[in-house]
Amino acid sequence: MSEYRIGDGMEVTLHFTVKLEDETVIDSTRDKSPATFQVGDGNLPPGFETPLKGMTDGETGRFTITPEHGFGQHNPQNVQRLPRDQFDDDLEVGTMMSFTDPGGGELPGVIAEIDERNVDVDFNHPLAGRTLTFEVEVIEVRPATTH
Repeated sequence: MSEYRIGDGMEVTLHFTVKLEDETVIDSTRDKSPATFQVGDGNLPPGFETPLKGMTDGETGRFTITPEHGFGQHNPQNVQRLPRDQFDDDLEVGTMMSFTDPGGGELPGVIAEIDERNVDVDFNHPLAGRTLTFEVEVIEVRPATTH
């Protein structure tokens, strides 16, 4: 048993599973290597890190993550209407595409609706508005080393 507990300045190795409201698994490390991250490094949204604080090696937990603490509420303003002629003909609703934002970065968007003149693209995170279940098994907690 480690004397270290999850908190700022700690590196954590754990297995996790993220599920939707209906228990559908959307991400899990169970069938692959555990995840290792440094608390506060941005790899996990803060809403996923907060319930882990104070846990130590060998502990397990199951947490409900509301949209506000996960990937945000679905924002209708993040759905953009773009001219149909900017797209290929073989466009389908539900297709995820990569767009370039004004700053030159990549921005994923999902095709939400198509008509003769326009295409509506949803730039919300695919899990926006969803309440998630976050299950964890802490494997190791240790002080983060600076590289």
